[in-house]
Amino acid sequence: MAPDPTAEQVGPATASARGVLAATCLSTLIVNANTSAVSILLPAISADTGMDVTTLQWAVTGYSLVGAAVIVTSGSLGDVFGRKRVFQLGLLLFVVSCVFIGLSSSGEAVIAGRFVQGAAGATILACGLSLLSVANSGQEQLRAVSLWGAAAAVGAAAGPLLGGVLVEVTGWQGLFWVGALVALACMVLTWKTVSESKDENRSRSIDFAGSGLIALTLGPVILALSKGSAWGWVSPATIGCLAVGVAAGFAFVVVEKRVAVPMLDLGLLRNRVLVGSTVAILIGAGTINGLMYLVSLYFQDPATLGFSPLQAGLATLPATVGLVAVAPLVPRLAKRLGGRQVIGIGFLITAIGFAAVGLVESSWTYGAFVLPLIAIAVGMGLSNGPSSSASTACVPAEQVGSASGVSNMARYVGAAVATALAATIYGAVIADRTAQGESTADALAAGLGTAAWVMAAFSVAGVVMAVVMGRHPAATGTLDDSAASAAAHTHTLPTSATARAAAGAGPE
Repeated sequence: MAPDPTAEQVGPATASARGVLAATCLSTLIVNANTSAVSILLPAISADTGMDVTTLQWAVTGYSLVGAAVIVTSGSLGDVFGRKRVFQLGLLLFVVSCVFIGLSSSGEAVIAGRFVQGAAGATILACGLSLLSVANSGQEQLRAVSLWGAAAAVGAAAGPLLGGVLVEVTGWQGLFWVGALVALACMVLTWKTVSESKDENRSRSIDFAGSGLIALTLGPVILALSKGSAWGWVSPATIGCLAVGVAAGFAFVVVEKRVAVPMLDLGLLRNRVLVGSTVAILIGAGTINGLMYLVSLYFQDPATLGFSPLQAGLATLPATVGLVAVAPLVPRLAKRLGGRQVIGIGFLITAIGFAAVGLVESSWTYGAFVLPLIAIAVGMGLSNGPSSSASTACVPAEQVGSASGVSNMARYVGAAVATALAATIYGAVIADRTAQGESTADALAAGLGTAAWVMAAFSVAGVVMAVVMGRHPAATGTLDDSAASAAAHTHTLPTSATARAAAGAGPE
């Protein structure tokens, strides 16, 4: 979650604060690199384990599903039982999951390990940022959080390339062995340099029921999206899964109204700006994850471009690096034009980029993808930063932590649902076109194109959301705002707009 302005803070930078900075930045870098790299690994994992890549999408969606259920609760656990203790537990789980996946010989085991890794990654991010925020104060806190955001952005951008390099050099298992070693180093660094902290004034009530119901809501829905084409969209199995998800969603609302400290303050849902920015964040996270899944498979398929994992990692750079590169320029643009306007423009450009991919033909070479990928990256860079900034600038200071928790959960939900939907559409269209007698290359192009049109439709919905979300304080375009914007596709960080809102500044 974003640092809470009401949280307890210690004095200026100390040796402990520097240790927290090193441990948290290194851990968020490797977690985000690991997360963004996995799509590149799927064809290699499929070839090694024999599991088809459509089923292996659970290695991506399962991670996000568990992350959505855990990210808020893990932060609460840290507040109650000690942030260092829970952060270390997250690192230990990450090491265990990496080792388990690295030793796995079946696709089922890889997927199981990724479920555990989703809990570990969410815990590391939530508690790491909390540790960082309470170990510093004032300008030192802003600087530390900005460096953390930069590390998160670099990790997410470099992940696909790192994954491609390691597949070539060590096999797909190499990514997880490297992750285990880095997490171990973070554990040692944390043990030696980081002091324990907790919120002594917080209720010891933890909303475990809410976490379980989030998972029970998302899991059946994603299963229905993944298997609906094979089962039949109106089959008893598909309808049953959707019914379980809907029932669990209603139960979640009931529970959140009754627990002492809910993981989601339902009162926040009356805030139009927060709801709008959260939906925009969900769409942005969903479309970028769906894109990475699709192009990673399409670029590496022998019937299309036939790239190696390393070549595929390099080929995604216009999207991954472009997304981060454009983001630091966004706060100043938002200050000049207004956050809503920049969000809307961003989603419009993203929609155009996806529509261009939707026109894909089997004869396309990589060069035909470059401009659409750049357009998607620029659009997402424009929309992500202001959406994330709005989510913490539209609430009172005491609700910033809760609002950031909502937006961070939305990222995981968007990633899980959109990746499952993209995988289903891609696989179903390929199977249908192949059955009609089309060549493998034409069927693959049709699958990618259809999924891209769906992502374009979601992006158009983002334009609509920007129009209706309402006005809010805009960031002023500081260096810290740029770092928060660069990290916005992975985590919500406070901006100068957050501080202005806390000080009672008016809307943009």
